[in-house]
Amino acid sequence: MASRTKATRKQPVFEAVDWDFETLQRTFDAIEDVARDDLELDYYPNQIEIISSEQMLDAYSSIGMPLMYHHWSFGKHFLGHEHLYRKGARGLAYEIVINSNPCISYCLEENTMALQALVMAHAAFGHNHFFKNNHLFRQWTDADGILEYLDYSRKFIARCEERHGVSEVEKLLDAAHALMNYGVFRHRRPRQLSSREEAEQRRLRLEALEQSFYHLSNTMPGHANPVIDDSALAQRREDMQLPEENLLFFLEKYSPILQPWQREVIQIVRTIAQYFYPQKQTKVMNEGCACFVHYHIINKLYEDGRMTDGAMLEILHSHTNVVTQPDFDDPRYSGINPYALGFAMMQDIKRICLEPDEEDKEWFPYIAGNKDWRGVLKDAWANYRDESFIQQYLSPKVMRRFHMFALSDEVKERFCTVTGIHDTHGYRHVRDVLARNHDYSTLEPDIQVVDADLLGDRCLHLKAVRCDGIALDVASRDATLAHIERLWGFKVDLQEVEATT
Repeated sequence: MASRTKATRKQPVFEAVDWDFETLQRTFDAIEDVARDDLELDYYPNQIEIISSEQMLDAYSSIGMPLMYHHWSFGKHFLGHEHLYRKGARGLAYEIVINSNPCISYCLEENTMALQALVMAHAAFGHNHFFKNNHLFRQWTDADGILEYLDYSRKFIARCEERHGVSEVEKLLDAAHALMNYGVFRHRRPRQLSSREEAEQRRLRLEALEQSFYHLSNTMPGHANPVIDDSALAQRREDMQLPEENLLFFLEKYSPILQPWQREVIQIVRTIAQYFYPQKQTKVMNEGCACFVHYHIINKLYEDGRMTDGAMLEILHSHTNVVTQPDFDDPRYSGINPYALGFAMMQDIKRICLEPDEEDKEWFPYIAGNKDWRGVLKDAWANYRDESFIQQYLSPKVMRRFHMFALSDEVKERFCTVTGIHDTHGYRHVRDVLARNHDYSTLEPDIQVVDADLLGDRCLHLKAVRCDGIALDVASRDATLAHIERLWGFKVDLQEVEATT
C-alpha cells in the first residue's frame, strides 16, 4: 500500500472537466485518505448519489429528505424553486447531505469534476463527521433509524389518505406543519429507541389508541362544570406534566377530538421536527466545519500534486463565493453569512494553536500555541452549538475582520444606539450580543401549555413569554391559534406575559 501511494503521489486524481464514475471513485478515495489519515475524522459510511436538477428541486421541496409523505405544500415549493431556477434568478445547491447512517450525499450531475471533488469533501466528510460527533445530533436524532421511519411515515399517511380521504389528511397536516416549530422537546430529551423497538412501540401505541376509552369525553351529569380548588388544579396540572413546551405532543396525547390515526400523524410530524431541531442550533458550526474540512482536504491534495492548477482555481472560486461576507450596504447582504463566520472562526482557531500573538495568549491561554488544532477543533465540533461556540471562540481578530458592532433598538428611543464596537472595551459585549442572536431560545416565541380543563369547558390555556418585551405578531398569532383550535376542538386562550429574570 505504501509503495502504491508513493508511486502515484504526484499524479492528479483527475484532469478533465467532465466526470465519470471511475474518476469519482478515484477522487473519493483520495479525499478519504486525507480525511481519515490527516484530519483523523470519524464519520458514517458514505453513500454518494448523483441526481439531476429536477431531482434536486424535488429534494428542495421535501425539506431535503430522500423519503417523504405527500403534501400539497411540497408541490408548491417545487414549482416556486423551479420557476426561479428556469428564469435564472436562482441557482441550485451543489449538494444536499442527509444525517443518516449511511450518510447520503446528493451531488448535482451538472457539476464539473472539480465541483464534485469539492462537494464530496464538504458533505461526505465535513458534514458527515459533524453529524456523527456533535452532542446535539447524538442525543436528539437517530441516524440509524431515520430512513426506515420516513418509509413507515410515507406508507402510513398514504393508507390514511386511502381510508379517510386526501382532504381530511391534508387539513390535519396543514395544522401540524404550522406547529412544527412548537412540536419539539427543547429541554426534556426523548429516549432513543432501536428500529425494532420503535416499530413495536408504534404497533402497541396504535392498538392502545384504538381500544382506549378517553375520559376526555366524559359528559355525565356532575362532571360538566366541576368545582376545583387550588390543590385539585395543581394536581391536574401535575398529572398532565404542565407546563408543556411541546404543543404537538400535548395535542397528540390530550386532544378531545382526535382519532387514533390523527394522533399518529401528529406523532410523525413532531418526530420529523425533532430530527431537524439540532440543525437549527448548529448552522454556523456545521457549515463552518464542512467548509474547513473541504478547504483543508483540497489544499492537501494540491500540495501533494494530486490536484491540477485549473481544478484548484475553480474550487477556490466556488469556495470564495460560499464564504464571502457581503458588506451591510451590498444588495446581497442578508445578515452574517454562517458559512463565512464558521469558516473564519475555525481557521482562526488553527492560527491561534500554531502561531498565536500576545492578544491570542490573553484571550485563549488554554489553546494558544498548543499545536493541537485538530484536537481543539474536533472537541469544539463535538461539544458546542452556535451560541456557546461563539461565546467561547470568537476572537478580537475575527471581530475586527468582520467590522462587528452592536446596536440597541429600544421602542422608547427615537434612534438606535451603538453599544459596542470592535475595540478593547467592546469586544466582550459584541461577542455576547452575537452569541445571543444565535441562541435558539430567543429566535422563536416561547409558548407553553399551562392548563386544560378536560372535564369542564375544555378550554386550552397557553402562555407566551415575551422575549426582550417583544409581543407576538398579531396576524401570525391568530393564524397559529386557529390551527391549534382545529387540533384541540375547543376554545384556546393565549396570555402573553413578560419574562421574569
